[in-house]
Amino acid sequence: KMMKYMRHKPVGPGELPTLKELSTSEICKVWSGASRYIHRQLLQKRAVEIGVGTFALVPVHASVEEGKVLTVERPVFIVSKLLRAFYNLECDETKIPDEIPVVQLDFEEIAADTHFRREIVELCVHETLLCFAGALAVKKEVEFSFK
Repeated sequence: KMMKYMRHKPVGPGELPTLKELSTSEICKVWSGASRYIHRQLLQKRAVEIGVGTFALVPVHASVEEGKVLTVERPVFIVSKLLRAFYNLECDETKIPDEIPVVQLDFEEIAADTHFRREIVELCVHETLLCFAGALAVKKEVEFSFK
């Protein structure tokens, strides 16, 4: 599944038929739905794999006052090892604790939440990630923001 996000060149418009049909606000609605889904999973102590990497809550140690260290959970996005190697990306080595189950995006649930057809949701996510991969291929700076 991840292989399709390994690209040597940017993505041509012909590879993005769904994104061409959707308005920017519709694409944002789909991703807002995806981000709400991810948020719900994180609250239930699950990690979510989205094809190019995984969203997870990982324990980090925060110094609060002299000699006191507090363990807090921090939401992180961990780019997949294969993609890191393929694109030669420098990322912090973050490990998801073994006891945390990893789930995929549930396109059915996101579709119900956003009132889009399931196929539209899945294709919109897939084509956006292709775009992202194409930008990585040509070392373009990419910004993805999640609520």
